[in-house]
Amino acid sequence: TKFGGSLQLEEPSRTPPSAGGGEGSLDRLLPSINTSLLPRKRTTSQCKSEPPLLWTSKRTIYTAGRPPWYNEHGTQSKEAFVIGLCGGSASGKTTVARKIIEALDVPWVVLLSMDSFYKVLTAEQQLLAANNDYNFDHPDAFDFSLLVHTLRKLKQGKSVKIPVYDFTTHGRQKEWKTVYGASVIIFEGIMSFADKELLKLLDMKIFVDTDSDIRLVRRLRRDITERGRDIDGVIKQYNKFVKPAFEQYIEPTMRLADIVVPRGGGNMVAIDLIVQHVHSQLEERELSVRAALASAHQAQPLPQTLSVVESTPQVRGMHTIIRNKETSRDEFIFYSKRLMRLLIERALSFLPSQVHIVQTPQGEDYEGRTFHGKGQITGVSILRAGETMEPALRAVCKDVRIGKILIQTNQDTGEPELHYLRLPKDISEDHVILMDCTVSTGAAAMMAIRVLLDHDVQEDKILLVSLLMAEMGVHSVAYAFPQVKIITTAVDKKVNDLFHIIPGIGNFGDRYFGTDAPPDWSDDDMDEPSC
Repeated sequence: TKFGGSLQLEEPSRTPPSAGGGEGSLDRLLPSINTSLLPRKRTTSQCKSEPPLLWTSKRTIYTAGRPPWYNEHGTQSKEAFVIGLCGGSASGKTTVARKIIEALDVPWVVLLSMDSFYKVLTAEQQLLAANNDYNFDHPDAFDFSLLVHTLRKLKQGKSVKIPVYDFTTHGRQKEWKTVYGASVIIFEGIMSFADKELLKLLDMKIFVDTDSDIRLVRRLRRDITERGRDIDGVIKQYNKFVKPAFEQYIEPTMRLADIVVPRGGGNMVAIDLIVQHVHSQLEERELSVRAALASAHQAQPLPQTLSVVESTPQVRGMHTIIRNKETSRDEFIFYSKRLMRLLIERALSFLPSQVHIVQTPQGEDYEGRTFHGKGQITGVSILRAGETMEPALRAVCKDVRIGKILIQTNQDTGEPELHYLRLPKDISEDHVILMDCTVSTGAAAMMAIRVLLDHDVQEDKILLVSLLMAEMGVHSVAYAFPQVKIITTAVDKKVNDLFHIIPGIGNFGDRYFGTDAPPDWSDDDMDEPSC
């Protein structure tokens, strides 16, 4: 069906391929042909997930973060919506992708390019590439196994490592890029529809159909101005390699598309209809995390994984001072730091240890204990309030590694969202002390724990430490992650309709840093870190 000659919606069973390849040609990968293409001149693959921010006319698009997408059980609730974009070289796939992103107006998007998934060439293939005899536009040139694995994890909201392909050495760089799932994932490439397992992961399949003459003009402009080639060479390459590859491998997959977009990024009618459909799908996937947590685990005894610092007269006295709204900022900071030191010392007592015998200066043996765990001790603070606990951890753990997570509450949805992450390398074997000053519903803490689990940190090696927690937050974290140890100096019973802990301590970050809290702040809110 055509809408004003602009958008063509095609059903795969009704639209025959325009050229080459039948049913058999789409089994796993399309069959090979004996053609070759000149090697590309770009240095590295352009992973469309970088940079982590994209600016449009309407808003900032975060491409390195994600919303939580978990329920009160700490498990995945909804998968991301994946759009597959296919089309010939220079057809305008990237332009269409960016137009869709801008029109969608959603804050969490990942752009993934097939260019990142070229195979590492063997020695024999390296020689072919050096002589311009290796075909980079053949399906066998792509690592579909890694691509399917990566896209599947992204769709599940998990973190992935994206390879960076070096077209000079025809290999992958040592450093890979870390990317997170998002509300929408846009995957683009000339062979986006050439693998059956890959097709299963695509919720919407779009083919960008641009006239061959226009694609040729774009290639001429690009290769002459950007790659220093002459016009005769570009035309020869197009006629000998690019055009036959398109007709045999790419054009036949048009019949698999849900939507065919003629004229690429200039076809706003098609893009508007695509955006309407994606919006309707996203609305069905909405989940109110705080509402779910607020209604769960009521009137249950506190979990055994909770450890509360003994409420001695000293601890009670310090709580009296920091909870008092009349306390000056200097005194608030001083007594908060004292409590943090006690809290960290308490948390360290849960780390694994073993008997260790040393000899004293008097020549006598002393039977003591020493840390006994695989990996290191790493502290991770939930910005910004959790950052105030780092000095206490550093004071008692020499050379401790520190990571940071920034989680903010979306003011429209009330849900926590990941905005920034910096974790030490090789954290998977470490014992991680996750620091936040207050926990009310537990939504932000749960998201931080999920991020650590995504980086292969073992659940039973995570210790959540907080100066003050609400019972709701304790239950939520313990129920979702029963192996996480929870350590705090006090637990308050209630959370009000604004998710403030009652009686509470106020907005810890604002009282500590001397800033003003917004009228609708909550104890789980994470503001921008101080500079």
